[in-house]
Amino acid sequence: MKTARVAFAGAIHTAFEDPKGLRLADGRIVSETEVVWLPPFETGTIIALGLNYAKHLKELSKELTITEKDEPLVFLKGPGAIIGHQGQTRRPKDVTFMHYECELAVVIGKTAKSVTAADAMEHVAGYTVCNDYAFRDYLENWYRPNLRVKNRDTATILGPWFVDAADVADPHNLSLSTYVNGERTQHGNTADFVNNIPELIEYLSEFMTLQAGDVILTGTPDGVVDVNVGDEVVCEIESIGRLSNTIVDDQVFGR
Repeated sequence: MKTARVAFAGAIHTAFEDPKGLRLADGRIVSETEVVWLPPFETGTIIALGLNYAKHLKELSKELTITEKDEPLVFLKGPGAIIGHQGQTRRPKDVTFMHYECELAVVIGKTAKSVTAADAMEHVAGYTVCNDYAFRDYLENWYRPNLRVKNRDTATILGPWFVDAADVADPHNLSLSTYVNGERTQHGNTADFVNNIPELIEYLSEFMTLQAGDVILTGTPDGVVDVNVGDEVVCEIESIGRLSNTIVDDQVFGR
């Protein structure tokens, strides 16, 4: 099943796909443009992975100080970074290189503490699409993200749908693509993970307790390019959904 969360007529609703648009939980049918899309579930801790695709690791090899033998590159995000489908992401005027990152987002469904890889998938509730922008100007050490690179307000988009884990046959064989103004600029497959989902859950749950609603962003394939004000960026993952947002300038946010 696919579900979304939207704001409509002064309230927050669960929404479902419908041939006529969106069907709210109370039965009303509305168009996709009548609502404000929210992240499709109440998010807990956002745990992001860097360089978790082998080809992307190779793409940035000349800039890196890590190798595939290192532990997973993990960082956290605050709630202000998260917005929903069709939202706007600010590009600060002083930035020279801002790029998208199409990522499979893994949603934890129940508490996971010291979980083995063999049991890890039992703790996955489902999946959504993430576009996690990076502001490469501010990297202190390629590739060790600091807050200005990976925790910007409005720079992490989730949605539009939450898809039950039972409806995804193999999360380790999903095609990912990103389109900038209709042109495909990124393409990959989750089969290229350096660390797969069970390995990540085992690694993380060893030193932190994962709770229902926590999200693991599993990294992005190679093919990231600079995006600019006015660009529409669409991230699409097979069986999960098609996530759209627009890049805007400082003035939209009163900066």
